[in-house]
Amino acid sequence: MPRAEIDDTYAEAFRSLYAEVLITARDRRWLTEAVNAATGNASSTILCDCEAGLDRFVGPGGDESFATPDGRPGALVQFHLPRFRKDRVEALDRALLVRVSQNVLTCPTTACFNVQTESETFFKLGRKVAFFGDGHQFRDERFGRKGWVVPILSGEFFIERRVGYRDGLMGGNLWFFGSTEDGALEAADRAAIAASQTPGVCLPFPGGVASSGSKAGSRYKFSIASTYAEFCPTLREKLGEKSRLPTGVVSVQEIIINGRDLPTIVRATQAAIAAAVDTPGLHKISAGNYGGKLGKSFVYLHPEKQPA
Repeated sequence: MPRAEIDDTYAEAFRSLYAEVLITARDRRWLTEAVNAATGNASSTILCDCEAGLDRFVGPGGDESFATPDGRPGALVQFHLPRFRKDRVEALDRALLVRVSQNVLTCPTTACFNVQTESETFFKLGRKVAFFGDGHQFRDERFGRKGWVVPILSGEFFIERRVGYRDGLMGGNLWFFGSTEDGALEAADRAAIAASQTPGVCLPFPGGVASSGSKAGSRYKFSIASTYAEFCPTLREKLGEKSRLPTGVVSVQEIIINGRDLPTIVRATQAAIAAAVDTPGLHKISAGNYGGKLGKSFVYLHPEKQPA
């Protein structure tokens, strides 16, 4: 089986504002429930309040090089918003408050800690969540961290007082052109799994895969993005010469990679390509870009093209 072609192109990432939290719980069961709830409905800022996803599990049963303050299983979770949004700070603050208060506080046995401890910019998330205590909340220092304790029906919920935020990147991507539907999906799945093993990134779409890659703009004024018609297999005949789909391709799947910086996303991209390139039924690996109009951080598919 010949290897898939790797297109000589780049993904166009753009600057984000992102925050991270460390969620801990008694065991992986309840930790996973908290992560899934806190990152739900956060695939794309086209309509979601943010883009969120799991970076990695840490502590016991995870990446043990990252020790959790309370010694329990933990998960690093990222939340991103495009930096070009004028209300980015307020919107990210709100997204964090809603997601932590409604999905972490409510999940049995959890606690919540700051990750960006050196950040000079931060949200007073702990103080805001603590108001749920209705006057019974109190400040305390636990596990070497200053935070708030909220009395709840099952006992107490501890949340660190601050959550830092800083610049990150959004929009790293890869496209998988399949000569079969199974080939495109399997390649994207392999790529998503490999990319997610790179510390410092998250893949916000379901299972890390986006089956409906979009382009900026729409014929409808109320929509800021729409289906990328030129790459839709079922529109090949209708569009004729305007179709940009390679001959023999019947399905295209995409992965989106957000992360803390360009080198991290580059590493995740190369890991994804290496994991997917030999997938049966995969015709080509490519990426989406807008010629530098969306972002100024380019992730080249051919590593020798990547500036040092």
